[in-house]
Amino acid sequence: MTTKFDIMDNFMASSIPVALTIAGSDSGGGAGIQADLRTFAFHCVHGTSALTCITAQNTLGVNRVDALSPEAVKAQIQVVVTDIGVQATKTGMLLNQEIILAVAEEIEALNLKKLVIDPVMVSRAGVQLIDDLAVAALQNVLLPKATVVTPNIYEAEIFTGLEINNLDDMHMAARDINRLGAKTVLVKGGAMKNDLRGVDVWFDGEQFDILRTAKVETNNTHGTGCTLSAAIAANLAQGKDLFSAVKLAKDYVTNALDYALEIGQGQGPVGHFFPLL
Repeated sequence: MTTKFDIMDNFMASSIPVALTIAGSDSGGGAGIQADLRTFAFHCVHGTSALTCITAQNTLGVNRVDALSPEAVKAQIQVVVTDIGVQATKTGMLLNQEIILAVAEEIEALNLKKLVIDPVMVSRAGVQLIDDLAVAALQNVLLPKATVVTPNIYEAEIFTGLEINNLDDMHMAARDINRLGAKTVLVKGGAMKNDLRGVDVWFDGEQFDILRTAKVETNNTHGTGCTLSAAIAANLAQGKDLFSAVKLAKDYVTNALDYALEIGQGQGPVGHFFPLL
């Protein structure tokens, strides 16, 4: 017999926001799926995942990357969405053209909304992480599906062909990426120099905004891009409007940087659960 307690339990379970991350695994725990799920949990959002690749990496760098098959990636997305349902989705490292096309196909077939795309094409140090075919697939097929895309300046340069050296360049890049199909663009300034470091440019097709937060001096910044996009997705899953979701996500990352972890011999991760630290 169903009791009022059963009904309440079902209501509480169904009211929990759910977010999906489609990204790679970081064995060092600082970025990728691991960072995304910690970020979702911090925001009281149930995190689900579809792995695209498995990396052997630590704070010193990446030693090995093994891609999953496109079919395996699609299967993970399908079973999560058709059973649990998701209120927001983010993509991270998709690695190759085949996986990107498979992910785009599932996003279309399952009508996934509130899509946050972190391109993960170029590292903050300027090293390209995926080949040109994957870049083309990301730009031409996946980007037009984005609710918001969050390129760093190097990724913005690849998308637009511009050289980004100042705030005006960031504005032009944001406008050009919007014209490629992304509804809203957040060009991240984490790799900019001097006063522009950490300054982001937002463009929604009509209005520009410059987003600034307090600067944090730390070398332990591994996973900041993953964490930002995951926090945006978590806020969207909770029903917040996009601009508020982005601003809150930037504040979260700033706090996480303030409590970054001194672990390993290289670049440590941000402190996702900073209130506990």
